[in-house]
Order: sequence, then C-alpha cells, then structure tokens
Amino acid sequence: MDCSICSSMPFLLRPPRNTICGACYEGAKSIITLMNKLEGDKGTDNIDTKANNSLVSPANSCKLGDLPKWLSGLNDQRVEMNKKIAFLSGFGAAFRERIHTDIQLVPGDNGLPLATHRALLAARSEIFKNMLESEDGCKAPPSETIKLAELKHEELESLLDFLYTGSLPREKMEKHVYSLFLAADKYAIQYLQEFCERHMLLYLNSSTALDVLEISDVCSNKTLKDAALNFIVKNMEEIAFSSKFEVFAPKNQHLYVQITRAFLMDIKSKRVTGV
Repeated sequence: MDCSICSSMPFLLRPPRNTICGACYEGAKSIITLMNKLEGDKGTDNIDTKANNSLVSPANSCKLGDLPKWLSGLNDQRVEMNKKIAFLSGFGAAFRERIHTDIQLVPGDNGLPLATHRALLAARSEIFKNMLESEDGCKAPPSETIKLAELKHEELESLLDFLYTGSLPREKMEKHVYSLFLAADKYAIQYLQEFCERHMLLYLNSSTALDVLEISDVCSNKTLKDAALNFIVKNMEEIAFSSKFEVFAPKNQHLYVQITRAFLMDIKSKRVTGV
C-alpha cells in the first residue's frame, strides 16, 4: 500500500499520515521505544500488546508527534554538515590554483614539482613538520623544496589533493591506493591510512587480495592482513592458479608460507567441524 512516509508521491498527494507500510511501522515503533528509554519512562520493557495493533496509541501519540521534529533536526544537521564541507573545500581551491604557496614538493619520477603550503603540510603530518624545521629549530627558508622520491607525479598530486580536501575521487583511489597507503604510513597521516584501508577492504577481490596482503605486511597492518589472508584461503583455487600468484610467490616467500599454513589450518578446521 502507499505509505505517507516513504512514498515517492508528491507530499500533497500522499495518503493520510496514519497510513504507513510495515517497514515504516516497525521503524517508528523502534524509535518510540528508544525515545521512551531515553526519557526514563518506566515499563518500556513490557509494551502493551495493543501497541502491536495500533501505532498511534494514546500512550505513544505524543511521542510519535515529536517524530517529525526529530527527523527535521537530523535534516538540519545534514544541511549544516554539507555547508561545513563546502566551506572547507576552499583549501582544495588553494592547492589547485596555487594561492600563496610557499614550498615545492618534487616527485621521484623527475616530474614537475608541485607548489603547496608549509603550514598545511605541518598541520597534517608531524613528519612533514619536522622536515620543515632546521636543526636549530628555525623554520626552513620559503625557497626550499622537498623531494618525495617514493612518489610519482600523479601519486604526489593525489596525496596533496587529499591533504587539502580530506577525500579523493574513486578513480584516483583505485589507481593510487597502494602508494598513498605507503605514504600515509611513512609520514604518519592517520586519516589517510584509515581512508585507504576502508577502500581496500571494500573492494577486496581475487585481483587485489595479493596486493593487499603484500602492502599490509609492509605496513604491519593486522586488520588488512587478516582480511586478505582469509579471502585468499577461501578463494585459494582461483588465486593460486593465477599468473599474478606465480609472480607473487617467489617475491614474497614468507607470505607464501603464511598462505600455505592458513590454507592447511582451514582444511583441518573444516574436517574437525565436519563442514
């Protein structure tokens, strides 16, 4: 039936407000229970069985009446958050338009240097902060350049883009996630580490599992390593007979041993449990 809450119909054409679908009914019941609990109401553990037959009961009508106000408050918070994000995005414009930059970062592939702001680098990374200070504690001269030999030009550009905006488009993440994760680990950029970790876990598949396992081992990331190892074990036949595995095994012999042991332990566990 048409629902007054989740219906796609225009607001003026929607049915009366007490006409709701089963999913919204259960959701509203849960919200009412939560509101009663937060307000310290007694007896919420023993909800009257009549409430299961009538959502708008006398005991709950006032609580349900507060629901639109509560939802409106959530929407206001969302709007405010979007405004804050838009406001902070000005940092991205400062990087792209090279506004008042005072230092240059040089990539390791002999690409063009990228102009940036010393204050931003220092604020995002304690490692960068230390690199920008001389031995006697005075700041380095504005003309100084810093070379990040481990990053290519596109990778360095993506790193700076993230430092300014706190995010990256999906296509850039897919292309540079491993190099960015290594850079985040090296320069102690915690939020970028977490951002890359979430991306790798979300898109973990047979094509990426070995790469994720390798990079998690380099950075000593247990969460990533366990997830990659478990995925490889569960998809052992597909991965072990791939050309990528033939290249991976001799280059990472200690990981090859760990995969083999994990696979054998999985087989043993299945025999014991009878799965």
